[in-house]
Amino acid sequence: MNSSVEKNTFPLELMNWYLHKGYDFPWRNTSDPYSIWLSEVMLQQARVSTASPYYLHWISALPDIHSVAEAPIDNILKLWEGLGYYGRARNFHKACKIVIEKHGGVIPRDPLEFSKLPGVGPYICAAVMSIAFNLPIPAADGNAIRVISRMNSIDSPYPKSKKRIITFLSGHIDTISPGYFNQAIMDLGREICTYKNPSCYICPVNIYCCSYVNNTVDKFPANIKKVSRPHHNVAVGLIWKDNRILISKRNDSGLLGGLWEFPGGKIRSGENGTSCVVREAQKTLNVLVVPVAFVKQIKHAYSHFSITVDAYSCTFRGGHPRALGCADFRWIHPRETGQFAFHGACHKLFDKILETASV
Repeated sequence: MNSSVEKNTFPLELMNWYLHKGYDFPWRNTSDPYSIWLSEVMLQQARVSTASPYYLHWISALPDIHSVAEAPIDNILKLWEGLGYYGRARNFHKACKIVIEKHGGVIPRDPLEFSKLPGVGPYICAAVMSIAFNLPIPAADGNAIRVISRMNSIDSPYPKSKKRIITFLSGHIDTISPGYFNQAIMDLGREICTYKNPSCYICPVNIYCCSYVNNTVDKFPANIKKVSRPHHNVAVGLIWKDNRILISKRNDSGLLGGLWEFPGGKIRSGENGTSCVVREAQKTLNVLVVPVAFVKQIKHAYSHFSITVDAYSCTFRGGHPRALGCADFRWIHPRETGQFAFHGACHKLFDKILETASV
């Protein structure tokens, strides 16, 4: 392949395809750095179809940096509820506060300053800087990594291949419209150069792809051996008092920080579900409970582990609730669950809350 010809024509053909295809996403219709930043945070661990309604709802509720910075974290997490990876929302909230306090409410145009904000890694920084501020910084998301790995038949798995990929992108990124270039690579990977069954025959730049020319597309990118996810057995209590149910808020640090849940925890070796609920209720909230009925078993998968949850309806028997192993607690009416940001597993129990309200 003639590198000089490739350098001159590859970006042009890629962006011609991108502009002609014209994917119409809500964040593509703005030059507002805040909106672009938000969209990239949401898209970091979510499909476009999943992120789009969240983005539109968020922008409607919190249209600018100031509104995010002034919003309580509970409101932030409620808007994010169901999108997963909640640390992204907490970091975005913190970062917006810092932009207000240290940068006068203006998102820094300097990549070094922007990258100091919570949650802003190399990809987020490159995407925002190129799309919002027209700086020629390549954004290597999963789609770009896959496209460039195949184009160059890179046999090292990422992140070992990071230097080669960034070098290639840096040498080819369009300096006039770097945002278009980065978005074109992302779109190509999402729509054509997919992980499984890529549509190579309609790829606008397939003549530059070593893997396509050599019929080795299925070998790239090189895979890293996946580690099996651990599984945990968990028990939770639907604790009732005067037709209200007790919920607890997870501590801000750690997995699912700041979200609400039904009190419970991992079942220890040699322990049954009811004993676990009694122990966790006393340890976490300083209350005595009596499990009276099995309610439901659910299964739920998170990014790094999965759980099986046994839920029990419990009666409150005494104690003065205190947040010992959690950040906060509330007695709520069953119909008030929608006012709080719960993590995904809890949502699978909501259908049983009203059914057991009279216990």
